[in-house]
Amino acid sequence: QLQLVESGGGSVQPGGSLKLSCAASGDTSHFILMGWYRQAAGKQREFVASVSSGGPTNYANSVKGRFTISRDNAKNTVYLQMSSRKPEDTAVYYCNVRRLNGSDGWGQGTQVTVSS
Repeated sequence: QLQLVESGGGSVQPGGSLKLSCAASGDTSHFILMGWYRQAAGKQREFVASVSSGGPTNYANSVKGRFTISRDNAKNTVYLQMSSRKPEDTAVYYCNVRRLNGSDGWGQGTQVTVSS
C-alpha cells in the first residue's frame, strides 16, 4: 500500500538549480533509509544519494558537492536539491525507501532534463 510520489522535475539550463520532492503515503512504517536513484536513457539505474533515519547522508561521487539530500520524518518526505547541473544529470529520478526488514519501495520516477 506504500506510494511514493515525486515532484519537481523538469528542464533546466546547465548550472541551474532544481529541487525534487518525494512524499510517501500508505504503509510508511519502519523507514530506515530514504533516497534517490536515477536512470539515463540506455543506461542502468544508479544510486544518487540517501539519508538515514538518524541523519547520516551518502552521495554518489558523481553528484557529491553539487546535490544535497534531506528528509522530513514527520512528513515522510525526502528532498533532493540539485545545483550546478550538468547535461549528464539528465535522467529519470526515482525516489526510494528501505524498511527495517530490508524491503524497498519505489516511486514512479520524474524526468529531469539539463539542456544547453
